[in-house]
Formats: sequence, structure tokens, C-alpha cells
Amino acid sequence: MGKLKDRVTVITGGSGAIGSTVAKLFLAEGAKVVLVDINGDSLAQVAKELNSERLSYVVADVTRAADVAKYVEHAVKTFGKIDVFYNNAGIEGVVKPVSEYPEEIFDKLMAVNVKGVWLGLKYVLPQMNDGGSVINTSSVAGLMGSANMTPYVASKHAVIGLTRTVAHEVAPRGIRVNSIHPSPVDNRMMRSLEEGYAPGEGASIKKAFEESIPLNRYATNQDIALGVLFLASDDSKYITGSKLVVDGGMTMA
Repeated sequence: MGKLKDRVTVITGGSGAIGSTVAKLFLAEGAKVVLVDINGDSLAQVAKELNSERLSYVVADVTRAADVAKYVEHAVKTFGKIDVFYNNAGIEGVVKPVSEYPEEIFDKLMAVNVKGVWLGLKYVLPQMNDGGSVINTSSVAGLMGSANMTPYVASKHAVIGLTRTVAHEVAPRGIRVNSIHPSPVDNRMMRSLEEGYAPGEGASIKKAFEESIPLNRYATNQDIALGVLFLASDDSKYITGSKLVVDGGMTMA
């Protein structure tokens, strides 16, 4: 227990594979954690598995201002402050060319991946302690193009713009704002995308993705969690407005 001792962290997308892994690691490092997700049953299950008195959770829709205000209020009432914000909630949408992409899925994805990030920043930062840290989840998709995923790629590029702009705004308070950019991660989201690219042939798509990564494998949830820990802790105390790429070399060309 050490790097985040007594620091209050809010994690959106908290019942997902990466969010829950980050929560487990942060608890081990001494943090107090508030998990946020729209899925109450999944949140309750994660909380049961983590089984810590330093963990609380709140069901909220990150696309609704009232819900975002609710999770911020819950964090402050429960633990008295906010020191770290892992602004992580996101969805993948579907895999289709732009001419065939359903408008309603585009709207939902942008609401979660862009508006949800923006609302989190809008409501968390006024309550965050000076000297805090914000980590916004982008993706390697925020650094490059990828056919048949226009809204997802656009949303992850948008996260970089939000990160850099807000980093300027809160720098006088000593608050750092950075983005993290995972490669494909070996979890549910990639199973969904693999199936979207080639229905019934997900394994072959996974192999092709792995071959495009110099380290020749997907990231694990823990790989990403360790990057988030770096950005949340004093190990990165002079880093702000930056992109931490955790991709096994995928984008280095």
C-alpha cells in the first residue's frame, strides 16, 4: 500500500474489465475508490468481488448531467474529496462503413465517449483537490484511422482535444490532465469488434491484430491499469496534456 494512499479516486466505466482492474490496483495502492457505471448489477458484483471498506459505487449514466452531478456528490459525501478522476466510460459501437453506419448508434457512441468525458470534466474538476490528476481514456484509435469505425475513431480523437484544452485550464491549480491510449485489449470489447469485422471468424481477426503489434499480443487489463496508476500517482507529477500510449509498439511507425 503506498502510491495512492488515502487519495479518493472516481472511476467511470467501473464495472468493465479495465475499470474494475484499475479499481483493484488502486485499492492495493491505498486509494479510496468510487466506481461509476450504468449497470447496477455489474457494479454490485464488482464491489462484492473487491470487498473493501474503501470502495463505494453509484449507478449513473455519464451522458446525463444530473447523473454526473450525482456521482460527484456521492464521492464527496462518502470520502470528503476527489483527488484522482479516471474518466474511462466508453462504448465501441458497431463495425460498418460510414455510408451504412446507423445514425442512432453514432449518436449514442458520441454521447458516451465524448459528451460523457466532457460532462465528467465539467462536474468533477470544480470539486477536485488542487494538485489532482485526471486520466481520460482514448485509444490507439485516437492516434490513427481505422476503416469502418468512424464514430469510435472520431470520439477517441476528440478525447485528445478535451485533454489538451482542459490541461491548460486547470494547470494553475496544479491539476494534471492526460490521456491514455491502449492498443487492443484482451477483453469483451475486442471480442465484439473482432466479431464485427468478420462474423464467425473472430479468431482470425484477433491473430491479424496481434501480428500488427510488434510485441505480438494484445494488452492485458493489467497492462492498462499500470499505465493509469502511473498517471494517477506522483510518478508523473510533471506530466500534463500528454498522451500515454500503451500499445506494444502498434503505433510507433
